[in-house]
Amino acid sequence: MWTWRSFQNQLAATFIFLTAATLPLAGQNTPASEKLQAATERAMTGVSGTLVVLDVVSGKILAAHDLRLAAMALARPGSTVKPFVLRALLEARKVDPEQRLLCRRTLRIGGVKMDCTHPAAAANLNATEALAYSCNSYFAEVATRLTAEELVAELKQAGLDTPSGLAEQEATGVIEKPRTPEALQLEGLGDRGIVVTPLQLLEAYRRLALERRGGKLGNAQAVFEGLEESVGYGMAHAVNLNEMKIAGKTGTAAARERNWTHGFFVGYAPADAPEIAIVVYLAQGRGTDAAAVARKVLAEFVVGRQRP
Repeated sequence: MWTWRSFQNQLAATFIFLTAATLPLAGQNTPASEKLQAATERAMTGVSGTLVVLDVVSGKILAAHDLRLAAMALARPGSTVKPFVLRALLEARKVDPEQRLLCRRTLRIGGVKMDCTHPAAAANLNATEALAYSCNSYFAEVATRLTAEELVAELKQAGLDTPSGLAEQEATGVIEKPRTPEALQLEGLGDRGIVVTPLQLLEAYRRLALERRGGKLGNAQAVFEGLEESVGYGMAHAVNLNEMKIAGKTGTAAARERNWTHGFFVGYAPADAPEIAIVVYLAQGRGTDAAAVARKVLAEFVVGRQRP
């Protein structure tokens, strides 16, 4: 059955096939990408992690710091999976985007501490606000409306267990089928049961950006509004720029077998007609730290668009 979403996924796959074998080296394409590359290296100075910028339409890499790490590092994606969970719920009409749910803040799932960290004043949230504030309480509650099969299918549909095609050698993400309600909740929060590479996340968000460019958002309108408001007033506000509206999501998760957290920011700009997609992965840190790094590169992108 044809759907706009399936068309966008086919379009993205076609772009990957046509460009993956001939991707230019980051920073060696145009003067604009050279400046993006320089900004990328400055932003990542003294930071352990990776940063990659893609052209949304062509899929070409415009700038990259440690592309090998972006292709090979497998990490829990944290809250960066929430847009896909919400989209599955909205498309199945298992969530009313305007229904408000109370954030309980303190949250334990199967012995794992998943307390909310957004401002306490954000206590009664609809779908857009819950995504913007990355409310674990909201998503843990609504995730159980999906079956294990539906959750896994959505994450696979996003490409989170498929090589992105953006590098010659890539690790492959793993999506487990949750066996208990608690496991399903944790997987829906990106904290257990799933590992991805930064490139897989970047490609998944590039597909979202292609959908946004197409403009036919259907039932998933709250997903795209939530990504914009995440930067506007929510947990990704550290990437906000007055000169351009940006859409994106932070993610913080416990590192596997290590006593610290790692952080992601992944998103696209401009929010209403995306031209580039960006991912930042910090081996140690939080999503807000990754967003602050991304801001430095996106600021150069804004300046570059204003040059003659």
